[in-house]
This record gives sequence, C-alpha cells and structure tokens, in this order.
Amino acid sequence: MKSRENLVRLKQFQVNEKRRQLSQLDVMIAEFERMAGDLELQIAAEEKKAGITDVNHFAYPTFAKAARQRRDNLKNSQADLADQRTTALALLREAEAELDKAQMLESRDSKMREADGHGRSAMIG
Repeated sequence: MKSRENLVRLKQFQVNEKRRQLSQLDVMIAEFERMAGDLELQIAAEEKKAGITDVNHFAYPTFAKAARQRRDNLKNSQADLADQRTTALALLREAEAELDKAQMLESRDSKMREADGHGRSAMIG
C-alpha cells in the first residue's frame, strides 16, 4: 500500500522538522546565555572602573545601567524560549508517537502482503 509508505515518509518529515526546531531553540537559548554572560562581565568591569556598584547611586555608570537592561531582556527572552522549547519537545514526542504508529501499520501491511504473496505462489506451484 503506497498510501501507508507515504504516511510514514510524511510522519518522518514531521519528526525531523520538530527536531530541527528544537535544535534551533537550543542554539538560541545557548547564544542568549553567552551574550548575557558577556554583559555580566562588561557590567562588572564598568562598576569596578567607576567604583560604584549601587544601581540607585546618582553616579552609577550609564553604560552599566544599559547593559543591565539588555541582560535582563536577554534573560526574559531566554525564559520565553525555554517555554517554547518545552512545547516543542512535547510536539516532538507526539510526532514520534505518530511516526511509530505509522511504521507499525506499514510493517503490518508489509507482512500481510508478503504472506498473501506466499499463499498465491503456493496455489500456482
């Protein structure tokens, strides 16, 4: 049955696509983590240079304030991506289950065709 083979290919494509999306989310999360770490270092260096670590101090460096804001934005974006990753992982698991089901049906159909072929050849011989 060609339709089952097509279904298996479609499900395999969907699983591969979900894996690719999950991988992209992982890369983005790691990149945001790296960028936030870089900003942390810049903030610490700026605070050390100014000798002021109190964000509410009137002379707190403007660059450090801006870097803190960017870091906080990255952390928020990273949390959003983590939520998206959780959803993407659930969708991947669902797609994998559908693929397994389609493969089992294809395997069953293949065995039935094979058994049917053996029965016919016995009749002919």
